[in-house]
Amino acid sequence: MEGHTNPGDDPTRGEIYVENSKDPRIDPCGINTKQSRSEGEAAQRKAEQSCSFLSQAEAQESQSLSKRSLDGMQSCEISSESTDDPLSSGLRTHRQPRIVVIGAGLAGLAATKVLLKNGFTDVTVLEASDHIGGRVLSVQQGKATLELGATWIHGAIGNPVYHLAEDNGLLEDTTDEERSVGRISLYTKNGVSHYQTNVGKRIPKDLVEEFSDLYNEVYELTQEFFQNGKPVCAESQNSVGIFTRDVVRKRITVDPDDSESTKKLKLSMLQQYLKVESCESSSPSMDEVSLSEFGEWTEIPGAHYVIPEGFMKIVELLARDIPSSTVCLSKPIRCIHWNFSAQRQEVIDKSDDTIRDNNHNENNHSCRPRRDPVKLRSPIFLECEDEEWIMADHVIVTASLGVLKQNHEAMFSPSLPDDKVLAIEKLGISTTDKIFLEFEEPFWSPECNSIQFVWEDEAQLEQPVYPEDLWYKKICSFDVLYPPERYGHMLSGWICGQEALYMERCDDETVAETCTELLRRFTGNPDIPKPCRVLRSSWGSNPYIQGSYSFTRVGSSGEDCERLAMPLPYANSTKAPPLQVLFAGEATHRKYYSTTHGALLSGQREATRLVEMYQDLHRAQHTKPNM
Repeated sequence: MEGHTNPGDDPTRGEIYVENSKDPRIDPCGINTKQSRSEGEAAQRKAEQSCSFLSQAEAQESQSLSKRSLDGMQSCEISSESTDDPLSSGLRTHRQPRIVVIGAGLAGLAATKVLLKNGFTDVTVLEASDHIGGRVLSVQQGKATLELGATWIHGAIGNPVYHLAEDNGLLEDTTDEERSVGRISLYTKNGVSHYQTNVGKRIPKDLVEEFSDLYNEVYELTQEFFQNGKPVCAESQNSVGIFTRDVVRKRITVDPDDSESTKKLKLSMLQQYLKVESCESSSPSMDEVSLSEFGEWTEIPGAHYVIPEGFMKIVELLARDIPSSTVCLSKPIRCIHWNFSAQRQEVIDKSDDTIRDNNHNENNHSCRPRRDPVKLRSPIFLECEDEEWIMADHVIVTASLGVLKQNHEAMFSPSLPDDKVLAIEKLGISTTDKIFLEFEEPFWSPECNSIQFVWEDEAQLEQPVYPEDLWYKKICSFDVLYPPERYGHMLSGWICGQEALYMERCDDETVAETCTELLRRFTGNPDIPKPCRVLRSSWGSNPYIQGSYSFTRVGSSGEDCERLAMPLPYANSTKAPPLQVLFAGEATHRKYYSTTHGALLSGQREATRLVEMYQDLHRAQHTKPNM
């Protein structure tokens, strides 16, 4: 899911990320944007330089103890009786540290890859859905690969996702139409956007360009508040939407060269641009996006790329060196019981009773009775939805912000610290959905790269909010997918916010009919046929995603991203085992939230925390003075 791009020269670009994606930074969660090399390369280099702690023999022996059958799923718990090694010595046990990664999206897979590469063998990935990839979802439709989730590689220079694609030949067939520089348009930089009104008239190209220049100027002003430390005026209510609407309206109103009808058209276009911007930010409305923080999201230099074979190829590359037995699919978590102590024996006793009575697990050999985690000194006890209980020393949580918002109270025991809960509540996430329509023949002209919907009756609206039966008014545009040799005659529509959830509740026939009527109305062509095929995303109603990607909502800041990323227990809890619960995912990255590279980097970041901790423990134990 992803894609924080900016509506500029042509406001018809954007993309879902995923994961969810706006995407992460370091520091430990941010990067210095002046550095010549990316955080991704630094994290990867750091992980690679962390030499394996195990000899080859030790690794093979420990790995043999880690085998699990994904089909039979004899157990997601691994035998604790492995050889003594430096990783184990950090826990003062005779076993490797047991690490569970929750989520097999880009963040989870990136973390797992770093852990395995650095000698950790007792690693398990628990994925709630029946497939890996998270908010990356590529669907084959005829000759075309359609992206229901992440679509674009945003930037090239130092972007780890770009380098992964480039190094593995995934961009060799990317056409000129599928790469863009600067403020991108969705699927092509060529052609012309057709801005059509709800009375079937096309807005002249020169008027569109004139308004676009004005909008871009004001957009640049929104970046200055964070980048230059510019104070936010009270009138804007620290809202990107309110500020943009006020400034643009004032400039349009005082322009002596425009007629009243031209001014009305420009005001109507403003509402359309803000709808596009909302889809870009995955916010219900730009009124909810923080003006003071808007400029912190960092764009990686270089072009933006589409992967012709599908973004899922990036997922497959990350998963290539991860044994299939490491990943347990269809394995949702009910609760993470962390920071166990003897005082929590009552909870453990109850869990033992549950396990003993759980005939389902015994019959399916998917779980063995667990030994007391206090005796094993494992600080974490994972309660799965299928009633299996899994012990761990560390867990990396890559759940989306939407899932954390909905489930954090039930998902963690003890509850998350108040400041982390506050960060989860303050940060924003909404739904951006795509609607793909395939036609037998194109009804649009060859130079048309998109159809933008401008409602003339919305010129004076403050913040368009629609009832459920008018959900289609939130569709901002349909983009033409290029090249036609690959995609055929395909349009991709964009909708966000509550209206996207309304759309998800409709059946395909309703969506097809509604979109056809919309296209007929705005183009003035009553003969447009219904599409021969419809495909759409449903990120908002997906119980394991619950939204597309995150944004900095009014009242939140980059500090909330960092707070969300802080491992538990906090460092001042000196008596508790460290780094029990770690957090990754696009929403935990301060500068690259909402992007795929942010998600990937955040997973590497959290795995590297564990690598470095065990390196330090290993060093300390081998440098103790003889008494």
